[in-house]
Amino acid sequence: MYRKVEDFIEDWTASAAGTLKVFQAITNDKLDQAIVEGHSTLGWLAWHLVGAAGAFGHFAGLQVPGPGQNEPVPTDISEIVQAYERAAEAFKTEAAKLTDEMLSEEVNGFVGPTARGKLLRGLIDHQTHHRGQMTVLLRQAGLTVPGVMGPTKEMQ
Repeated sequence: MYRKVEDFIEDWTASAAGTLKVFQAITNDKLDQAIVEGHSTLGWLAWHLVGAAGAFGHFAGLQVPGPGQNEPVPTDISEIVQAYERAAEAFKTEAAKLTDEMLSEEVNGFVGPTARGKLLRGLIDHQTHHRGQMTVLLRQAGLTVPGVMGPTKEMQ
């Protein structure tokens, strides 16, 4: 749980930069790459993270843009990247309006009342989880896996 706004913004900035690197490694012809048929694809996971940013922002009381739940996954990765960049920047701008005390306030979360700082920690954990899935899919698709939290095989 975050207790200091500056700690969240610092973590979010690093996490969003890593996620953006992963998105930028995706090519349009690999958006449908899934670990097995019928499972989450690279395109779906990336679009899900854009939508989740909007949803987490909404629950946290922040104005973060995101697609509607039924908006189809774009067929051009650049659209997903641009939408994610808008959401990532909005989180930094909006979070800067919070006070440290506001992180302890309860907000309505996905499963009921939760502290705003805990919800924001969940945002980063959720993103990290799906970003990890995406790096596996990148490798399966024959794409270069970018270094996010350290060097990759290609970087060694």
